[in-house]
Amino acid sequence: MSKFNFQIRPAERKQAKLRLALIGVSGSGKTTGAIKIAVGMGKKFVLIDTERKSADLFSDLAKFDVLNLQKPYTPELYIEAIKHCEAQGYETIIIDSLSHAWAGEGGVLDMQDAATQSSKTKNSYTAWREVTPWHNKLIDAMLQSNAHIITTMRVKTHYEIVIENGKAKPIKIGLAPIQREGMDYEFTTVLDIDKDSHLYSSSKDRTKLFEGKHDVISEETGIRLIEWLNEGKSFSEVEAEEKAEIEKIKAEIIMAATMEKLKRDWNDAKRKYPSHSDEFTKIATQRRHELENRLTNEDVPQ
Repeated sequence: MSKFNFQIRPAERKQAKLRLALIGVSGSGKTTGAIKIAVGMGKKFVLIDTERKSADLFSDLAKFDVLNLQKPYTPELYIEAIKHCEAQGYETIIIDSLSHAWAGEGGVLDMQDAATQSSKTKNSYTAWREVTPWHNKLIDAMLQSNAHIITTMRVKTHYEIVIENGKAKPIKIGLAPIQREGMDYEFTTVLDIDKDSHLYSSSKDRTKLFEGKHDVISEETGIRLIEWLNEGKSFSEVEAEEKAEIEKIKAEIIMAATMEKLKRDWNDAKRKYPSHSDEFTKIATQRRHELENRLTNEDVPQ
């Protein structure tokens, strides 16, 4: 018998929080697009601004609040900013731009360089062991946020020479986002925005709303997204079901007939709902004392 309590259940659609990345070169319309999407979603939103207070230039588009971040742009700064906005009741958070957390002053690359220089071996590879956990914490802060998250990311730029009317003309094109490789996989949807046409194309889209489509971002984009996000079971329904299941688990611990059953139920409960570990442990300890009055001491949760 496996020591793990595997549980298989039918897949079901639940309401979700947006995790959207807008990628493009400077001037492609990332900030404008993010604001229009937030307006269309109809939620109270705030813009976390790392672009030298440029957010105020877009105040004619909509009413929104701004949180200006100052360098050094450490992952910890971003994490605390997200938590602060959540605490203030904002339902949608725009991070403009997430690239500073990677390549900005004090960002992950600077942290990695500092860790390398301060080490005895000057080994840049091992320095990542110190820095990567902070990058991962920032990802977790975005993915676990109870707010909708919209981020913008700059891309590395490259010029290509094209022949137009018999003359050579340099054309700026976008390449990979200025972030750690693979960062785009963390998002539900990633839209690449062309600088000249401002048309988006999706490089990743779990919503299937943008597959094969090329359009300019508008408030309608936000409306379509919020409709998709609200499909399925509501958060209140999911919470109610979870609460009922936790109460059922507690009852099983209280009614455990043997020390072995008590320990198994207690461990399974902690694995499934780690945030309720203290509650489960309190109940399990009480039940252990009750069983000890009738049984000899055995290996039980301490």
